[in-house]
Amino acid sequence: MEMKRFLSGIAMSLPVMFPGFAMAAESVADKADNGFMMISTALVLFMSIPGIALFYGGLLRSKNVLSLMTQVIATFSLVSVLWVIYGYTLAFGEGNDFFGNFNGLLLKDVHLTDVTGTFYKLIHVAFQGSFACITVGLIVGGFAERVRFSAVILFVFIWFTLAYLPMAHMVWGGGYLFKMGAIDFAGGTVVHINAAIAALVGAYMLGKRSGFGREAFKPHNLPMVFIGTAILYIGWFGFNAGSASSANEIAALAFVNTVTATAGAVLGWLAAEWMIRGKPSLLGACSGCIAGLVAITPAAGSVGIGGALILGIIAGVAGLWGVVVLKSWLNVDDTCDVFGVHGVCGIVGCIGTGILTSAALGGTGYAEGVTMLKQVGVQGISIVVCLLWSGIVAFVAYKIADILLGLRVPEEMEREGLDVNSHGESAYNQ
Repeated sequence: MEMKRFLSGIAMSLPVMFPGFAMAAESVADKADNGFMMISTALVLFMSIPGIALFYGGLLRSKNVLSLMTQVIATFSLVSVLWVIYGYTLAFGEGNDFFGNFNGLLLKDVHLTDVTGTFYKLIHVAFQGSFACITVGLIVGGFAERVRFSAVILFVFIWFTLAYLPMAHMVWGGGYLFKMGAIDFAGGTVVHINAAIAALVGAYMLGKRSGFGREAFKPHNLPMVFIGTAILYIGWFGFNAGSASSANEIAALAFVNTVTATAGAVLGWLAAEWMIRGKPSLLGACSGCIAGLVAITPAAGSVGIGGALILGIIAGVAGLWGVVVLKSWLNVDDTCDVFGVHGVCGIVGCIGTGILTSAALGGTGYAEGVTMLKQVGVQGISIVVCLLWSGIVAFVAYKIADILLGLRVPEEMEREGLDVNSHGESAYNQ
């Protein structure tokens, strides 16, 4: 017993006697956090493929479902490659207010035992890369059923480089919005508003689908939409809880907030739809689910449970307004309502984060010296910066793709379907 006490005392005194020892000890990865972050990363990847592919695919007409799925897996793969070549270092390397640096090309400065927080840096690379992949995947729903496949690939290369990476650096990599104090726990601006405005610009630039407004464009497979929604819902726990970067109390808060806000949004959407249209629909429930997940994303780690519920209910109603009223006002053919749900509810979530983070409202509280008014102002600035930056880059990227390759397929090919004409396949053989 005396020897154990002696050794214990020596171990406890080492950090005091030798500060360098303390630094070395702090850099040791925690196995539990490593496992937690790897599982969270896998869940986010699961959201991208097959979550988005099934959700969006079911919303389209049967003649275009494979084209959408091909776009999802191809852009996912492209972004994965670009992320390790130069994406991670530009987003998270030390640099200026908008970009990191080129020091880590092909991850040459990330070594096997390097640690970020309490887990290996390679896991951080993978986790943040999964966010980049799903963001690009969200965009393709805005211009589905009439876009040229090669144009999608070129657009993604440009937009990822000049829009996603700067936004990730500004918010999470120590850049402009981070320094300003913007709260974006898991991607309200970086992921959802970023993707939504790019999708909206694309929908405008490609124009409406042939027959839009004259023909009924109904989802061809609602069970597929439901399965995709369920996958996204489950995967979102990796998205939100994983953004705590540790299996700690903030991860637990984000986990419960995600459940609560999403449930509130489903009920909010269904209730509003029931009152307006007389019937609650499965599509409404699925859309409400996504609306709640989007809204709680920036707020998951800082609002209280009650705040999450309020945010979810508001998001459900706001999302319905976005896809019914706002879409009509904008006079746009946003195929899968990317802006109506991800854009509108992303904005609701970012502003709501500024309000509901208040300790007086059950949140974790603001940084020292920050008031609710100031935080809401910063949140508003982050939204405007995202809309302008991403929207302008998207316009330029689409224009370049249009000049070099042509954005839209010919009308005859569009009417026959992209599955056969662009990929030589049919989803449902007779």
